[in-house]
Amino acid sequence: MNKFCDDLRAERERRNVTLETICGITKISSQHIRALEAGRYAELPGGIFRKSIVRSYLEVLGLEQSPWISRFEASLRESGVAEEDKDWVEFAENVRKNRGASVRSLAPRWIGVALMAAALVAIGWVLWTRVLYRLVS
Repeated sequence: MNKFCDDLRAERERRNVTLETICGITKISSQHIRALEAGRYAELPGGIFRKSIVRSYLEVLGLEQSPWISRFEASLRESGVAEEDKDWVEFAENVRKNRGASVRSLAPRWIGVALMAAALVAIGWVLWTRVLYRLVS
């Protein structure tokens, strides 16, 4: 089985797309594109950024992403770089859990604010109607 990076580079060359074109369209640095094509995955940013670089690259070439992303993930596991992503996944899970908790804890506060605003409106209405009543009488 050919290496993912070799097939990726060969596909780019077959389509006559230069590295500069990919860098210009995706705004990804040439150093990261070269690292991807050379299979030096540890030089790429970690976590979701690594996969995003591959997706952008594939989009420029017009390749179907699902099979290529699967091959990329397999290549990452083979190279041992995927083990570093566990920390990123754990971090993202913790952020998701904490955001969910903070959103739920804000709901009672907004109910109190709404009740207070309604009370102020009611008091204002009562005062306004009494002042108007006195002016008319």
